Amino acid sequence: MGKRLQDNLNSDYIASANRLKPKNSRRRIVAYVESYDDVFFWRSVLQEFETDKLYFEVMLPSRTNLGKGKKKALMNRLGPSLGEYMIACVDADYDWLMQGRSEVSRLICENPYVIHTYVYAIENYQCYAPSLHSTCVMSTLNDRQILDFEAYLKEFSEIIWPLLVWNVWCCRHDVYNSFTITDFVDTVSSREVNVFHPERTLDFIRHKVNRKIAWLQRKFVKAKESYAPLREELLRLGLTPDTAYLYMQGHGLFSGVVMPLLAPVCAILRREREREINNLSCHSVQRQNELASYQHSQSPIEEMLRKGTGFRSCEPYQWVREDIMRLIADVGLQK
Repeated sequence: MGKRLQDNLNSDYIASANRLKPKNSRRRIVAYVESYDDVFFWRSVLQEFETDKLYFEVMLPSRTNLGKGKKKALMNRLGPSLGEYMIACVDADYDWLMQGRSEVSRLICENPYVIHTYVYAIENYQCYAPSLHSTCVMSTLNDRQILDFEAYLKEFSEIIWPLLVWNVWCCRHDVYNSFTITDFVDTVSSREVNVFHPERTLDFIRHKVNRKIAWLQRKFVKAKESYAPLREELLRLGLTPDTAYLYMQGHGLFSGVVMPLLAPVCAILRREREREINNLSCHSVQRQNELASYQHSQSPIEEMLRKGTGFRSCEPYQWVREDIMRLIADVGLQK
């Protein structure tokens, strides 16, 4: 049997379908994303730009199978002859930092119908330092600030910044296997953080980073000439030493840096609230009811991280917004 028309969905089909609608009807722009986790994020981003003239429909790359992933989204009939009504919304990974040195990087940097995160992935936005206290409050319903997340991640970023440059250097010079993204994450991650003495964790990470940098300098002696220019190029792109955490692998940041930081903080905040209930209860029935109500009202910290929108004040996110506005202007559907 032949395939249904919707199985061959491409931007020409979307454009044709739009032309069949009344002139005053809203135009649809299909936005392909990499995975299920990306649907909510990009829906929350794109809905800001919906008007009485246009709306976005966020979907996975394929209607005919369960195929997912970045390349699947990018290669889904995107190109200069198509694209006016079909876009891809993807994680930048290191492809933006590669600045066109691979096929996927060229698509990321040059195709106007590809919207990317600029930071490594959506997890980096979810872990945006100024939003982490609010995330803890949403999870525990306790507003006491135990740890300065912004100061911690700023110092963490300054520590890992030279190693991040090395990691990008290895990718650009085809020696990726010598120092992979996984190696980088393993070096800068921590299993747990003493929230009352976070400097101990930072000192431990600094020691590991310095040891790895010394190893790289010995292994790649000739890199001295190209390392500094790369560092300056990354600075010109907008990376800064105090926000380096936004450009490391998102999953590694989420699970190896931020969750070990937030989990003990939230545990302390929950215990504080439970002690307060125990101390203020007039009798056992009230105590049990209040504790049950509080436990029912809590939310898992990981879930709150994924649903957070505090990243909207982040500078790289403003670059994303500018790209979307430019796209809408090119399509001719400005507000």
